[in-house]
Amino acid sequence: MKKLLIACLLFALVFTLSACEPESFDDGRPTIPDGEVPDDKKTDDDEISYCKSKDYTYDYSSLVYDLVWSVEFDGDEVDSSKWVYEVNGDGGGNGELQYYTRNNTTVADGILTITARLEDYLNHDYTSSRMTTENKGEFTYGVFEIKAKIPAGRGTWPAIWMMPSTSRYGTWPDSGEIDIMEHVGYDENVIHATIHIERFNGMDGTQKGGTITDSQDVTEEFHVYKVEWLPDKLKFYMDGVNYFTYTPSNYASCPTSELWPYDGDFFMILNVAVGGTWGGVQGVDDDAFPTSMEVDYVRVYQSETISNIIQGE
Repeated sequence: MKKLLIACLLFALVFTLSACEPESFDDGRPTIPDGEVPDDKKTDDDEISYCKSKDYTYDYSSLVYDLVWSVEFDGDEVDSSKWVYEVNGDGGGNGELQYYTRNNTTVADGILTITARLEDYLNHDYTSSRMTTENKGEFTYGVFEIKAKIPAGRGTWPAIWMMPSTSRYGTWPDSGEIDIMEHVGYDENVIHATIHIERFNGMDGTQKGGTITDSQDVTEEFHVYKVEWLPDKLKFYMDGVNYFTYTPSNYASCPTSELWPYDGDFFMILNVAVGGTWGGVQGVDDDAFPTSMEVDYVRVYQSETISNIIQGE
């Protein structure tokens, strides 16, 4: 009899608790829409069903580009309506040795000059400059063309590159990086183009890129460095020679942001770093300073037909 009574009391308690439970309970965890799979649970078989509907077989036969943004470096100062200085001694996230200031750039005779110097400044032994177009010039797709002469000297690490305006897919490298030109002073005349994304990046040494070795001295002559950013690929050039192309559909039939975060605005960056995890691998030659990167122009071309192409019109 006691067992029957206890059983009845337990049943009544469970019924009462279940009747008081709300129909739904939000514990703060994100939900995954029907048909989608969380990134950390995806397999190769899920790639097609998970990705957004995109066509990676665009026809560019009718593509025509127009100049939409340019800096020719006329006058005698940096155009503050188009450029922003980064001022810090943080090492660029790569253990670099310079302190970036506003005082290491000049504009004269149509040329921007960024000079890296050996000098004691705020507990750093070197100074330089890093300029960006963040919030001044941000673009999705197009041709980005820069004519420049590279600084000489072991320990220098000049770069012309692009970063996303927002971390829409997550912090670096998930939202992408586009390196139009990099050069390290200990490896003279070898120009690098590289991309960093979630799947392939420098954090684990899997970044995708290409190199070109020019017969002329890149530290003595101006050359044109260019990337053509299309909805389905990135094509890198030096003086009109296409030496590296990144095509995400080579790695998945329907790429997600893990392979292709390049569908939103990016801004441009010009800088000369000193030392660091790549530039300083063979040390720094102090006798090489001061040394400069000179930039003749920065130009951006875009095509009105791109939006029609990606919409299938």
